[in-house]
This record gives sequence, C-alpha cells and structure tokens, in this order.
Amino acid sequence: MIRRRILCFGNPLHGDDGVGAAVFAALSARKPPEGLEVIEAGTPGPAALALFEDCDEAIVVDALAPAGSPGRIAQLAPEGIDAETTPAPHGMGLGYILRALNALPGPRPEIRIIGIEAASHRPFQPGLSPAVAAAAGEVARLLGPCFEDGHG
Repeated sequence: MIRRRILCFGNPLHGDDGVGAAVFAALSARKPPEGLEVIEAGTPGPAALALFEDCDEAIVVDALAPAGSPGRIAQLAPEGIDAETTPAPHGMGLGYILRALNALPGPRPEIRIIGIEAASHRPFQPGLSPAVAAAAGEVARLLGPCFEDGHG
C-alpha cells in the first residue's frame, strides 16, 4: 500500500488551471521515496475517485478560482471545497469528487488540499500567469520534505 500520494489536478491548456501540472513537473524531477507517489491527475472526474484508494494520505494540489490575489497559496480542509453545481460533465470537479468519496465504502485517506489562486482561467490558452508560476515553484518547495523523510 502507498502511504502518501500527491495528486496534481488541472488542465495545462487552460491558463492558470494548469498549475497542478506545473507542480507535478517540478516534483517529478525528484525520485520519490518508497511509499510516496506523485500523480498528474488532470481534470477531476469520476475516475479520480480511484486515486484516493489504498493510501493513508492524499495531498491535492489544484487551482483556486480567481479572487483578487493571484498566486496566493492556501491550505484548505476538504469540507471547505464547495461541490460544483454545473451540469455533468463539467460539474465533476474536485468538490464533487470529495463529496463522492464520502459515499464510498472502505477507509478514506487523510486529505490535505493546497490551492493556488489563479489570475484567470483562459480556455485553450496554455501558460501560467507570472504570479501563479512563482506560486507553483513555492508549492513544490513546500512539498520537498515529503521526498526527504516522508513527512511534509
């Protein structure tokens, strides 16, 4: 069983929504110790539920909606993530996945969420804004201890 997973969500084709992929790229340059997996999870959907199975802890990295402070890094509780209300398939984002986990049988991992506030989500315009790119590097540094001693 994997002890810990770092799940990097987002779509790099949609501007700052690709911040998870940027964090994944920075982290994948390092070899994780035994018991740690780093996964580029793409955009959440029902299949993402499997990423939370067979681990003790899941650290989720994802973009937060623009709110006036691009690049702001926040650690959030899963209960603080709203479930999306848009029709399927667009309504199956991280909030939906977190709610669906509660309905599944079996043990659930401890979940930590690291969000990075986007400047904007620009459909089909790849590339991060400067503030979000800098924050992606900072989050990769914050997660560095996971690679050293399994804690972080």
